[in-house]
Amino acid sequence: MRADAETGTGQPSGRGIGARLARREDDRYLRGRGRFIGDIRLPGMLELAFLRSPFAHARIHSVTKPDGSAGRVFAAGDLEGVTGIRADSGLPGFRSSVQPILAADKVRHVGEPVVAVLADSRATAEDLAELVEVAFEELPAVHDMTRARDPGAPLLHDHWDENAFLETAVDIGFEAAATGAAAIVRRSFRTARQCMAPIEGRGCIAVWDRQLEMLTLHSASQMPHIVRTGLAGCLGLDHGQVRVVAPDVGGGFGYKGVLLAEEVCAAWLAIRLDRPVRWLEDRREHLTAGANCREHAYEITGYAAADGTLLAVDCEAIVDSGAYSLYPFSACLEAAQVASILPGPYRMGGYRCRTWSVCTNKPPILPFRGVARTGVCFAIELLLDALARELGIAPEEIRQRNLVGPQEMPFTNITNKYFDSGDYPEALRRAVEAIDMAGIRESQAAQAADARQRIGVGLSVFCEQGSHGTSVYHGWGIPMVPGFEQATARLTPDGGLELRVGVQSHGQSLETTLAQIAYEELGIDPARVKLVHGDTAYTPYSTGTWGSRCIVMAGGAVATASAALADRVRRIAGHLLQAAPDTVVLADGMARAGGAGISIEEVARTWYLKPQLLPPDVDPRGLEAIEGYKTVKDTGTFSYAAHAVVVRVDLDLGHVELLDYVIVEDAGTMINPMVVDGQVAGGAVQGIGTALFEEMPFDSSGQPQAATLADYHLPVAADVPPIRILHMETPSPLSRYGQKGIGESGAIGPPAAIANAVNDALAPLRAEVTAVPMTPERVLAAIAAAGRGEGKA
Repeated sequence: MRADAETGTGQPSGRGIGARLARREDDRYLRGRGRFIGDIRLPGMLELAFLRSPFAHARIHSVTKPDGSAGRVFAAGDLEGVTGIRADSGLPGFRSSVQPILAADKVRHVGEPVVAVLADSRATAEDLAELVEVAFEELPAVHDMTRARDPGAPLLHDHWDENAFLETAVDIGFEAAATGAAAIVRRSFRTARQCMAPIEGRGCIAVWDRQLEMLTLHSASQMPHIVRTGLAGCLGLDHGQVRVVAPDVGGGFGYKGVLLAEEVCAAWLAIRLDRPVRWLEDRREHLTAGANCREHAYEITGYAAADGTLLAVDCEAIVDSGAYSLYPFSACLEAAQVASILPGPYRMGGYRCRTWSVCTNKPPILPFRGVARTGVCFAIELLLDALARELGIAPEEIRQRNLVGPQEMPFTNITNKYFDSGDYPEALRRAVEAIDMAGIRESQAAQAADARQRIGVGLSVFCEQGSHGTSVYHGWGIPMVPGFEQATARLTPDGGLELRVGVQSHGQSLETTLAQIAYEELGIDPARVKLVHGDTAYTPYSTGTWGSRCIVMAGGAVATASAALADRVRRIAGHLLQAAPDTVVLADGMARAGGAGISIEEVARTWYLKPQLLPPDVDPRGLEAIEGYKTVKDTGTFSYAAHAVVVRVDLDLGHVELLDYVIVEDAGTMINPMVVDGQVAGGAVQGIGTALFEEMPFDSSGQPQAATLADYHLPVAADVPPIRILHMETPSPLSRYGQKGIGESGAIGPPAAIANAVNDALAPLRAEVTAVPMTPERVLAAIAAAGRGEGKA
């Protein structure tokens, strides 16, 4: 039995892998004892505000500072020795741009920082900013991603020949496979631009130590080491002169995964003035000036045989990447992923896909929870339902016919994705059963022909490639490529354990789950484990928290370091117990051999305080181990899920009500099932927001149309039905314990499942909704278009 399932007396301990251990982080959060950027106050600290561009596209002719503002108002020309942010892709054909710290000659989106203003309070800084005069010459804006590449469209970057960061193309046997299809279905799908809306916005405090010549940046970041690298480059500082500290972070979702111009500016100002400088993003800045995500357009065609076998898929996809390429992910990550992950878990004989990462006068995009997966799941799953309707077969039938089966694992799909394990058809079967598909079909058959409220059921199946390794990200061309993830395990003199990791927790429960993994190897109570993270001065270099990688990569590193430390503990304990080291068992804070035992605390005390008792061949590296970890293959682990949802659609109001929601999820070995449930349910709520509510629209001049949360609609508790989560556990053969990344999965499936349910309800009217969010206006427009015989809306 594992140490986590067994105490010294053979009784379950409930503290290791598989235990629903309560989150250790929650005590301080629920008591208001968290420490976020907004809680930090430093002597002499100045507050930073920005005068931001009111135009989406304009030239800057002059900046006039108010009298008496010297040392408080700074424009681009003042930032001596600072370079802009560059995030170039390694993929051929990528068009490079530089994101300025403060706009100099031109602004390219509403909210771009133009002037930095300092004062003792944020309110005073904002008042002073209003006195600054900027002479703008407004230019035509590129607001529609589908027209960005048109001949004659205004160029955002004057040295480019068209408004596109990158074009990609893949063609794998398409023409031959598409020949002779019994059904050919073409659709146009759109997903809306969104804001991430974490409970805490971005923020930073920059402090310059003149004596040490050291810059410390406290940042609400999920990637402190990457921010350090980018910040040092922009400021021309040695890496050793920059320390980044991420305190408690109130949600990330990808939004806190990039280097910001505001952070570079705050750091430069702190160095220049030798005073701490703080910038806290307010909600209006987040909505109108911060990075966005998920604005995709698909033109997709599916080719199927009469029995529903998927023969080929042809797709052209556009991703609106906004005005700049953000560091470190670059502007083309989403579109590059679209081409490689669109086939999902389905077999097909031929595949063709072209993508464009276009440049528009909108804020840049960054990877949001689910990255490109939410969009491609929406496209392929709605296409499958459309094919099923065309062929007169059930949606679950067409999926079962084309899903990769468990007998085929490991399976390499048409785009060379290596599916390590799983039973996708069984997940779908369980979802169909749990949602009571047969009962819903009976209810639909009993509906009156003129019923104004109609029931629909929808499905989506997808895989989430997480914990990607070196080859995957190098292949996608981004400037940050992950290697070995490292961790340090250190036994303290009183028998406690200190873990140091480079990843950053912002809701993933790492203080709990990594302690459970250490318990698995060392038998030290998780309550006695301290996790040190979020500080580049104390932790090993890491590319950070993104891509559902923490529990696999950092968890693997913690396990490897803890196991190495356990070997050293056994050697010392064996000497003290007069037993062979390989007979020593570590569990529940004790080292036991035969009928004798000694506490791990006593082993630690011996190393630190009683070295005269140590064995002559003791490992001189002591009770501290640092180890690196990669998965067996660096292709990533593949978690997956089947979503099933029942909706009621009001044909008069266009309102969509969620009646039931089932998720069948396979996270592999669950380190903490309660944490998995929280990650899946939280992601599902965000996916419901994508499906029904969240949209950041822009008008023809590039002005954002949702500047407050009264206009940008987030889901609330009343919008979310009870979500039933059913687990499958197919251990991955690639990771330390069989665990798979799970952080993004819940957010991927809802838009597709809900859209399919809405379209199922509208099927008697021959109406389809093909864009999210499915607002009442869009639902009513689809019904009206069908009534006019105009086809799909």
